Amino acid sequence: MTMRVRAGALAAVVLLLAGATVSCSDDKGGGDRAGGGAAPTTSRPDGTSGGGAGESSTLPAALTGQRLDWKGCEAPTSARGSFAERPGKQWQCATLTAPLDYDKPSGSTLGIALIRAKAKDSGRRIGSLLFNFGGPGGSGVASLPISARGYETLHSRYDLVSFDPRGVAESSAVVCRDSARKEAGLLLDNTPDTPAEEKAYLDDAVAFGAGCLQRSGTVLPHVGTTNTARDLDLIRQVLGDDKLRYLGFSYGTELGAVYAHLFPSKVGRLVLDAVVDPTADYTGHARHQVVGFQRALENYFKSRGVAAGAGTARVAKLLAGLDRKPLRTDTDRPLTQSLALTGIVVPLYSKEQWPYLTEALKQAESGNGTQLLMLADSYNGRDEQGRYTTRDHSQRAISCADTKGRVTAAQVKSRHLADFTKVSPVFGPYLAWDLAGWCADWPVPGEWETPQVSAEGAAPILVVGTTGDSATPYEGAKRMADALGAGVGVLLTNKGEGHGAYGTTDCVTKTVDAYLLDGEVPKNGTVCS
Repeated sequence: MTMRVRAGALAAVVLLLAGATVSCSDDKGGGDRAGGGAAPTTSRPDGTSGGGAGESSTLPAALTGQRLDWKGCEAPTSARGSFAERPGKQWQCATLTAPLDYDKPSGSTLGIALIRAKAKDSGRRIGSLLFNFGGPGGSGVASLPISARGYETLHSRYDLVSFDPRGVAESSAVVCRDSARKEAGLLLDNTPDTPAEEKAYLDDAVAFGAGCLQRSGTVLPHVGTTNTARDLDLIRQVLGDDKLRYLGFSYGTELGAVYAHLFPSKVGRLVLDAVVDPTADYTGHARHQVVGFQRALENYFKSRGVAAGAGTARVAKLLAGLDRKPLRTDTDRPLTQSLALTGIVVPLYSKEQWPYLTEALKQAESGNGTQLLMLADSYNGRDEQGRYTTRDHSQRAISCADTKGRVTAAQVKSRHLADFTKVSPVFGPYLAWDLAGWCADWPVPGEWETPQVSAEGAAPILVVGTTGDSATPYEGAKRMADALGAGVGVLLTNKGEGHGAYGTTDCVTKTVDAYLLDGEVPKNGTVCS
């Protein structure tokens, strides 16, 4: 099975040692709902939804006026994995009712799982601060309690709130296949060298989409980012906030920017960190990731005193050997080339994880692939019992609902494979072939070539880019700031490594905190080093 390197894999990194979703104890199901969730609740007399393209829409008062039934969070469902422990008593869960189809707001609904911890200084409370940790497909309900210690300053005056976007985890998760089929798909060669390997790879990709339609056909057409942005505005209204305050990472930056385009007058204080390039199309995003991960790999080797070319050749040699013969591990599962590449990708998201890469490469070159396999398992959402989360199902469904990009195998071979491989012999072949597999024969048409993010009239939005970002290269942050519009996009540059800057440097963290807590907008082009 193909698997794109997630632009928003911060969510996966957050859940590296613990992870999946917390279910909400008020999820009652019932009614004409997609995937269950709470039934509509008591209404307040306010039917308006917020100008951008979304601000003229009107939602029923039963939705905008619903009251959330906040309760203690239950233990996570086994199908999604598990936390190291249940979230503490400060955390509350609820389920918001949202339209399945915003063109039919009085029709079928689905449940959006929420989690919150109330502001610690209630007398100085600003409101709610919503988080999206990326993906797409990452569970905010799972990620926020694990990472909340990093937001203590913000927690003093904000309710910390996150959610499982529609089609994710406890919000009518898209499910496409069972764990056994997922395991088999991961053993396929994702850089096929023969007609037989190519057929197996593409057949599996098509089967994946067919499985999504069969198992999740009701929700599948409605999981795109535009609908999730509309959910964000409904969450804002139901929480009682006049404006949206938001901290989005990686894919969450695209979501936040689409929200700003749809609801510019509702933008309060938005921070976009580890920024997706809004000007890049389907192929462009993949090529950006080839550039970003190659750059991160070279920076990793330079930090070890190894020349970038020599280090790259070393990894390419390892992968070539695995293409011919998988490596033994301390489990009953081999390390394949594709799994090894996934394991290499994981530590490149954060400089603090580079020592894991050092140890895993050393072990693999000595003939044992266990550590790379463990890293790949953490990324793929596999637990010790061999069960997989549905995170990548959701990721793929959301991505293919968004993008119109569809690339054939013939186009990969004639247009992209040589180019991507020239940029990176390590990541290029994998991501070139991924173009053909990712949305192959996808049963739902895509919405855009590139998202609309212009937000004329919105309050200033802080855009944070890191020069050594692996998954979302720095150049995308500059393009996002420009695309949001003059006086709206404010670029903050972090000279450093890693996917996401908040919490990694005092300069970025203090600048973001001052903006979110006190409304202090830094000068456009400010640099933290």
